[in-house]
Amino acid sequence: MEAVFLTFVFVLSIFLGFELISKVPSTLHTPLMSGSNAISGITMIGAIASLKSEHHALAIFLGTLAVTFATINVVGGYAVTDRMLEMFKKKDQGDAK
Repeated sequence: MEAVFLTFVFVLSIFLGFELISKVPSTLHTPLMSGSNAISGITMIGAIASLKSEHHALAIFLGTLAVTFATINVVGGYAVTDRMLEMFKKKDQGDAK
């Protein structure tokens, strides 16, 4: 019964995520997605906690992999956000007459 419930929640979350993302205008899509990538910090905390919980080789490998991917996601999210914010800054008119 638990597997059926988890599968239902998984399929429902896929459908809901698709519907929500498809309704976001393209001009807002990149800033919202890059900002939400920072939420992967929660994934990093969970992955680090899983590294400390068990000392099985598989758990250590998966925890290290999760920390690596979450770090890439967080850094990428901040990089994209910074790049998007640079696009909205006013250009310096300096020498223009």
